[in-house]
Amino acid sequence: MWLKPHTKIYLESFGFDVSDFIPCECCGAKAVDIHHIECRSMGGTKKADTIDNLMALCRECHIKLGDKKQYKEYLKNIHQHYLKCNITLKQKMGAIPQAINI
Repeated sequence: MWLKPHTKIYLESFGFDVSDFIPCECCGAKAVDIHHIECRSMGGTKKADTIDNLMALCRECHIKLGDKKQYKEYLKNIHQHYLKCNITLKQKMGAIPQAINI
């Protein structure tokens, strides 16, 4: 299956497979879009395809929040929180070894 480069980056960064349920980072519904928080056409970075700039959104949140200046900081904050929480989730699933407390 061919994937757009930014979709592949997102999936690999979070350890998802295309068949996995990928939650919308805003509402938890099934994500159907990988959104560029800073898109190139709106003055974003030339390195738009980095995990710091990519977030999963359901269609409703993408329409409501995506590519709208007034929500950009909101999306950045949610995504930064999601990135931090992902490390904890991977630890719980055993993908990252946890420190052992004795």
